[in-house]
Amino acid sequence: MLIGELATRAGTSTRTLRYYEEQGLVRAGRDANGYRQYDDAELRVVREIRSLLAAGFGIEDIRPFVACLRAGNESGHVCPDSVLVLRRKLAEVDGYLGQLTDIRHQLRAQLDEAVALRESPCRTQICPP
Repeated sequence: MLIGELATRAGTSTRTLRYYEEQGLVRAGRDANGYRQYDDAELRVVREIRSLLAAGFGIEDIRPFVACLRAGNESGHVCPDSVLVLRRKLAEVDGYLGQLTDIRHQLRAQLDEAVALRESPCRTQICPP
Protein backbone atom coordinates (compact mmCIF):
# COMPACT_ATOMS: atom_id res chain seq x y z
CA MET A 1 0.00 0.00 0.00
CA LEU A 2 1.13 3.56 -0.57
CA ILE A 3 1.88 6.01 2.23
CA GLY A 4 -1.46 7.82 1.88
CA GLU A 5 -3.43 4.62 2.27
CA LEU A 6 -1.40 3.55 5.29
CA ALA A 7 -1.87 6.98 6.85
CA THR A 8 -5.62 6.81 6.32
CA ARG A 9 -5.96 3.26 7.63
CA ALA A 10 -3.77 4.01 10.66
CA GLY A 11 -5.45 7.34 11.43
CA THR A 12 -2.29 9.39 11.12
CA SER A 13 -0.54 11.65 8.64
CA THR A 14 1.98 10.89 5.93
CA ARG A 15 4.39 13.23 7.68
CA THR A 16 4.14 11.15 10.84
CA LEU A 17 4.78 7.96 8.89
CA ARG A 18 7.88 9.47 7.32
CA TYR A 19 9.06 10.42 10.82
CA TYR A 20 8.50 6.87 12.08
CA GLU A 21 10.46 5.62 9.09
CA GLU A 22 13.32 8.05 9.82
CA GLN A 23 13.37 6.71 13.39
CA GLY A 24 13.65 3.15 12.08
CA LEU A 25 10.28 2.09 13.47
CA VAL A 26 8.43 1.66 10.19
CA ARG A 27 9.78 -0.05 7.09
CA ALA A 28 8.97 0.93 3.55
CA GLY A 29 10.06 -0.47 0.26
CA ARG A 30 10.35 1.67 -2.84
CA ASP A 31 8.67 1.32 -6.21
CA ALA A 32 10.60 1.91 -9.41
CA ASN A 33 9.18 5.44 -9.38
CA GLY A 34 10.45 6.00 -5.81
CA TYR A 35 7.08 5.82 -4.06
CA ARG A 36 7.05 4.23 -0.64
CA GLN A 37 5.33 0.85 -0.47
CA TYR A 38 4.21 -0.65 2.83
CA ASP A 39 3.05 -4.18 3.47
CA ASP A 40 0.06 -4.94 5.70
CA ALA A 41 2.27 -5.73 8.71
CA GLU A 42 3.27 -2.07 8.91
CA LEU A 43 -0.31 -1.11 9.70
CA ARG A 44 -0.11 -3.21 12.84
CA VAL A 45 3.24 -1.66 13.72
CA VAL A 46 1.93 1.88 13.25
CA ARG A 47 -1.10 1.15 15.41
CA GLU A 48 1.17 -0.22 18.15
CA ILE A 49 3.38 2.88 17.94
CA ARG A 50 0.41 5.23 18.18
CA SER A 51 -1.06 3.32 21.10
CA LEU A 52 2.23 3.42 23.02
CA LEU A 53 2.78 7.11 22.28
CA ALA A 54 -0.74 7.84 23.54
CA ALA A 55 0.13 6.01 26.77
CA GLY A 56 3.14 8.27 27.30
CA PHE A 57 5.97 6.12 25.97
CA GLY A 58 8.83 7.77 24.10
CA ILE A 59 10.24 6.70 20.76
CA GLU A 60 13.16 4.84 22.35
CA ASP A 61 10.79 2.99 24.67
CA ILE A 62 8.75 1.84 21.68
CA ARG A 63 11.61 0.10 19.85
CA PRO A 64 11.38 -3.20 21.80
CA PHE A 65 7.65 -3.44 21.14
CA VAL A 66 8.17 -2.98 17.40
CA ALA A 67 10.97 -5.56 17.43
CA CYS A 68 8.68 -7.96 19.27
CA LEU A 69 5.99 -7.58 16.61
CA ARG A 70 8.55 -7.99 13.84
CA ALA A 71 9.69 -11.24 15.49
CA GLY A 72 6.24 -12.64 14.72
CA ASN A 73 4.55 -12.22 18.08
CA GLU A 74 0.84 -11.43 18.27
CA SER A 75 1.53 -8.55 20.62
CA GLY A 76 4.43 -6.19 21.10
CA HIS A 77 4.42 -6.46 24.87
CA VAL A 78 5.19 -10.17 25.31
CA CYS A 79 8.96 -10.07 24.73
CA PRO A 80 11.44 -9.69 27.61
CA ASP A 81 12.72 -6.29 26.46
CA SER A 82 9.17 -4.98 26.22
CA VAL A 83 8.41 -6.29 29.70
CA LEU A 84 11.42 -4.38 31.04
CA VAL A 85 10.12 -1.17 29.46
CA LEU A 86 6.65 -1.80 30.89
CA ARG A 87 8.11 -2.33 34.36
CA ARG A 88 10.18 0.85 34.11
CA LYS A 89 7.20 2.85 32.88
CA LEU A 90 4.97 1.47 35.64
CA ALA A 91 7.56 2.46 38.26
CA GLU A 92 7.71 5.93 36.71
CA VAL A 93 3.91 6.27 36.85
CA ASP A 94 3.87 5.02 40.45
CA GLY A 95 6.43 7.71 41.31
CA TYR A 96 4.26 10.38 39.70
CA LEU A 97 1.23 9.12 41.60
CA GLY A 98 3.15 9.37 44.87
CA GLN A 99 4.17 12.94 44.06
CA LEU A 100 0.62 13.85 43.09
CA THR A 101 -0.73 12.31 46.28
CA ASP A 102 1.67 14.44 48.34
CA ILE A 103 0.65 17.57 46.44
CA ARG A 104 -3.02 16.69 46.91
CA HIS A 105 -2.55 16.37 50.69
CA GLN A 106 -0.79 19.76 50.79
CA LEU A 107 -3.53 21.42 48.78
CA ARG A 108 -6.24 19.83 50.92
CA ALA A 109 -4.56 21.11 54.08
CA GLN A 110 -4.24 24.62 52.65
CA LEU A 111 -7.86 24.62 51.52
CA ASP A 112 -9.09 23.36 54.89
CA GLU A 113 -7.07 26.08 56.64
CA ALA A 114 -8.36 28.77 54.27
CA VAL A 115 -11.98 27.71 54.78
CA ALA A 116 -11.56 27.57 58.55
CA LEU A 117 -10.04 31.05 58.63
CA ARG A 118 -12.71 32.43 56.34
CA GLU A 119 -15.48 31.08 58.54
CA SER A 120 -13.87 32.40 61.70
CA PRO A 121 -15.74 35.34 63.30
CA CYS A 122 -12.39 37.10 63.80
CA ARG A 123 -11.33 37.16 60.16
CA THR A 124 -11.85 40.93 59.67
CA GLN A 125 -11.02 42.15 63.14
CA ILE A 126 -8.32 41.61 65.66
CA CYS A 127 -9.34 38.89 68.06
CA PRO A 128 -7.81 38.00 71.38
CA PRO A 129 -5.31 35.18 71.26
